[in-house]
Amino acid sequence: MVDLNKQELHNLAMNVVGKDLEKQGYEFLAVNSKFKKDPQFVALKDKKLHFVIVRAVTYPDNPVNYDEKLMTKMKNHADKFDALTYFAGVGIANQFDYQLPVNKMDNYVINYNGLIKIE
Repeated sequence: MVDLNKQELHNLAMNVVGKDLEKQGYEFLAVNSKFKKDPQFVALKDKKLHFVIVRAVTYPDNPVNYDEKLMTKMKNHADKFDALTYFAGVGIANQFDYQLPVNKMDNYVINYNGLIKIE
């Protein structure tokens, strides 16, 4: 069995968030899928710029918890562009046993509760 590496987990999270943003009517201006190269999405909605930082987390980490120092830095950067800042945490776990790593052979479950606005 081959476990998914950090970039592959990140790509899964990017797909989940990207589909959610599309469904909500966001227009993508830039997409960066490189692991920890922030922000991952720069998008436009209702004539307003949005920066979205995506993180994939594995069990037992909680996908709504984020690095406050990083998010403050990203918000300060976004403010220069009069943009809103969001965190999108995506939990990914092995479907058969959350304690096992996510691998290429087994199905997985997603825990994603949408965008978290950074104030």
